[in-house]
Amino acid sequence: MVIEPIRSDAQRELVSFKTGQLACGVDIMAVREIRGWTPATPLPHAPEHVHGVINLRGEVLPILDLGGRLGMGAAEPTDRHAIIVASIRGRMVGLLVDAVSDILTVDRAAIQPAPADARGPAAFVEGLLPSEAGMLSIIALDSLVSDAPVAAA
Repeated sequence: MVIEPIRSDAQRELVSFKTGQLACGVDIMAVREIRGWTPATPLPHAPEHVHGVINLRGEVLPILDLGGRLGMGAAEPTDRHAIIVASIRGRMVGLLVDAVSDILTVDRAAIQPAPADARGPAAFVEGLLPSEAGMLSIIALDSLVSDAPVAAA
C-alpha cells in the first residue's frame, strides 16, 4: 500500500526549471515525465519555437523550445538540456528547457498575479512566486500551444 502525503487545496506543487536567465515553474499535475535531451527531427514550415519531433515510445512528440516561445531566443540544445513532457489541452508536448531544478510545494496565497497588461512573453505567465533568489514565473501551459496542426504534430 502506498501512502501519499496529504496536500491541501491551499497548496500547489510546481516543477521548477530554468530557460535562459528565467526561472520558471509549471504545475506538476501536467508533467508526465522529465527526460534528457534527444535530437529532434525538424518539421518543414514549423514556427521557430517548434524545435521538431521525437519518437517517444512509438508516439510522435512535438518539442517546443520554451525559450524561443517566450521570446528569449532559440536554444542550441546540448546533453545538459532537458525535455519536460507535459499534457497540454489533452496533447502530449515536450518542452525544451535548460535544466530542471526542483519540485516545490508552495502556498497558493504566495503566488502573485501576473501583470494585467502583459503582452508578449509575459502573456504566457499565469503568476509570479517571489523568493530570496528572485521571481519564479509560473507558466500558463495552455497559452503555449495553438490549435494549429503543427503544434499537435
